[in-house]
Amino acid sequence: MIRMETDARVGPRGGQPSGSRRQRVVGPLRLLGAAFVLSVVLAIVGLCVLWRVVAELGPVPWPSEEGASPVVLDRSGVLLRAFTTSDGRWRMPVEVQEVDPRYIAMLIAYEDRRFLQHGGIDIYAVVRASLQLLAHGRVVSGASTLTMQVARLLEPRADRSMSAKLRQMIRAVEIERSRSKREVLDLYLALAPYGGNIEGLRAASFAYFGKEPKRLSIGEAALLVALPQSPETRRPDRFPQAAERARQLVLERARERGLISVAEAEYARAEPIPYERRIFPALAAHAAQEAHEATPDERVIRLTLDARLQSALEALARQRLAPLDPRLSAAILVVDNATGELLAHVGSPDFLSEQRSGSIDMARALRSPGSALKPFIYALAFEDGIAHPETLIDDRPARYGTYAPENFDLGYQGAVTARHALQMSLNLPAVSLLSQVGPERLIARLRSAGARIELPKGTEPGLAIGLGGLGTTLEDLVRLYAGLARGGEVMPLVRRLGDVASKPSRFTEAVPAWYVADILKGAPPPLNGAADRIAFKTGTSYGYRDAWAVGFDRATTIAVWVGRPDNGAVPGLVGRITAAPILFDAFARLNRDVEIIPPPPGALFPRSTAALPPPLRHLGSRDELPPQGGGTLAAETLKIAFPLDGSDIDLGLTSGDGATPLALKALGGSPPLTWLVNGAPVLRDELRRNSAWAPDGAGFIRLTVIDAAGATDSISVRLE
Repeated sequence: MIRMETDARVGPRGGQPSGSRRQRVVGPLRLLGAAFVLSVVLAIVGLCVLWRVVAELGPVPWPSEEGASPVVLDRSGVLLRAFTTSDGRWRMPVEVQEVDPRYIAMLIAYEDRRFLQHGGIDIYAVVRASLQLLAHGRVVSGASTLTMQVARLLEPRADRSMSAKLRQMIRAVEIERSRSKREVLDLYLALAPYGGNIEGLRAASFAYFGKEPKRLSIGEAALLVALPQSPETRRPDRFPQAAERARQLVLERARERGLISVAEAEYARAEPIPYERRIFPALAAHAAQEAHEATPDERVIRLTLDARLQSALEALARQRLAPLDPRLSAAILVVDNATGELLAHVGSPDFLSEQRSGSIDMARALRSPGSALKPFIYALAFEDGIAHPETLIDDRPARYGTYAPENFDLGYQGAVTARHALQMSLNLPAVSLLSQVGPERLIARLRSAGARIELPKGTEPGLAIGLGGLGTTLEDLVRLYAGLARGGEVMPLVRRLGDVASKPSRFTEAVPAWYVADILKGAPPPLNGAADRIAFKTGTSYGYRDAWAVGFDRATTIAVWVGRPDNGAVPGLVGRITAAPILFDAFARLNRDVEIIPPPPGALFPRSTAALPPPLRHLGSRDELPPQGGGTLAAETLKIAFPLDGSDIDLGLTSGDGATPLALKALGGSPPLTWLVNGAPVLRDELRRNSAWAPDGAGFIRLTVIDAAGATDSISVRLE
C-alpha cells in the first residue's frame, strides 16, 4: 500500500509531482491578475482624482474685455493714447497678425518647439524632464508648453507643486480643445508678464522700445521672448545685465534652430539694452482723455483723428512756441469740410507742461475772438443786399452814441471797397456794416448755427461784438469757417469714427458765403505763406491776450489760437504775426495741393464798383436816408409786402406742370428798386414796386429789396 501511494505521487515520466507544476503555473497568473486588478484600481482612483480635480477647477476663466487697458485709436487704428486698468496695469491686447513674425518664430523655438503639433501637453518633453529628474535628482528642464503657460496666466497660483502642474495640464487640454493655435498665441501675447505693471507684448514693446510690436529688430524680439520667464529679475530697467544674458540665450537658440544667421546673432548682441521705461504714447491727449471719460467702460475707442497729422501739428506747436514766452500755449484744430470730421485736435503744445498749463484744452476755452468774427458780419450784409464785395464803405472816424471805434493802427483810409476793408481787417467799415445788420441778429445767427456765444455779464449785444466784445471757442470758430467753405452750411464736429454728423445749420446762403471766401483768399499772407492760396482771417483780442488765425480751402479748415491760459496779456501777441504763420505751416503739413472753392450760380462779378446796381455802389446809412420829393419828409420805410416772411409758395416747381413766376411787391422806399435772391441781384432798376421773378428751382431763398437810398428789407420763403 505504501508503494502504491508513492507511485501515485510520482509523475507519469518520473519527473516532479503534478501538484508542484500546478503551483508553478498558477503563481505567475495570480501575480499578473493582481497587477491587473491593481492597475485597474489605480486607474479608477486616478480617474476619480482627475474627475474631482476637473470638477473643482470649473470652467476656464477666460479673460474679459474689462480687464484690458482702454485704448484710443486714430482713424487708421494707430494708438493715440492708452490708459491703465482699474488695478493700475498696462494690459493691451494684440493679435498674432499684428506682431513681427520673427518674434513669433523665436518664441515657439525657445519656449515650445512642438507647439503646433501637441494638444496642450508635450509628452516628449514630459518624459525627458522626468528622466532628467530621476538621473540628476533635480529639475534640469521643464515640460511646460505655451498652452500650459497660458493656463497659469489665466489662473495664477503661488504654489509650484505637482498638483498645480496637473491642473495646468488639464487646463491646457481644455484650452486647446476650445481655442485654435492662433487664439492660444493671442492669449499668451496679451497676458505674458514683462516686469512691474507691464503685461502683454504690446505694452512691453511700447514700454521698452516706444513702438508697436509690428516691426521689431532681432535683438528687440529676443529680449521680449526672454523676459516673461523671469520678468522681475530680468527687467531691463532694473537688471540690464540679467536681461542681456537672457537675450543671449534666446539668440543662441534661434541660431541653433536656423532662424537667424551667425552674423544676425552677432549684430543683435550689439544692440543696446533699454535701461529705462519709455512714456506711453499720448497723442491728442485732450481729445483722448475726453473720449475715455465720456465712455469709461469702452475698451477700444476709435476717433476720426489722423495720427500722422496730429503728431506733425503737435511738433509744430512746440517748435513755434519754443522761442516765445514760456507761459504761452497754443491750440490747433483741423476739420474735414465735407464730413465735419475732426482730423487733428491739439489742445496744447505739451500736455505735461505745468508752466504752459498744458493740461488745459485751449481748443474749448472761452476767449475773445478779436476780429475773427468780421467775415460773418460781411456775410450777413451781402445776404441782405446791404453791400457787395465791390461796394464802397467809408473808413473814417464815426461815433455810435458813446461808442467810437478805431482801427488797429489808429489810421483811416477813406472810401474803400468791402473787399479791401475785410482783407485789411479795418474796424470802422465792419462796425458800419454791423450797425445795419444788427448785433442782435448776428448773435442770433451764430447761436442758431450751434456756436457758443457768451456776452460779458450784465451787457446787451452792442456794436463792440464785431471787434471781439464777446466770448467763443476755437471749436466754434473752426465750425463757422468750415461753414463758409460749405456754402453757408455749418456742421457739428464729428469726433468718433463711424458717427455721422447731424443735420447742418445754415448761417447764410451760398453766394454771400462764397463772396467772403473769395475776399479772404486775397488777404495778404504772412512771410511764410503764398498769396491767393487759402482763404484766411486773423484776430487779436483786446489787450494782446489772444491771437487767432483761421483758414480754409474747399476740403479742409484749420484754426489756430495762441495765448496764455491764465488770460494774461502778452505784448506783441498779434494774430497776423503769431498765429497766421502757424496756420500756413499747418496747411503745408497736409501734404496736398490747395483746392479752390468754385463760385456758386448767381454770384456777381462786376468789373468795378461803377458796374454795380446804384444802391450797391456805396454803403448808405439807415439813419441818414435822403429826403424824398420836396426834401421835407423822409421816405416811407421800405418793406416787402409780398411774399410774406416764412411762407411756403407753390409755383409748380415740383409738380412738373410748368412753373409760374414769383410775384414781388414792395411798399415805401425810393425807386428804382433792386431785388436780390440769396445775395445775388435778379432784378435791377425797377421803377415799379410790383415785379415778378422766375426761379430756376425749388427750395428756401432769402429775398432782399434795396431802394435808391440804400434802404433794405429781407425775408425768407420756401418755393415749391
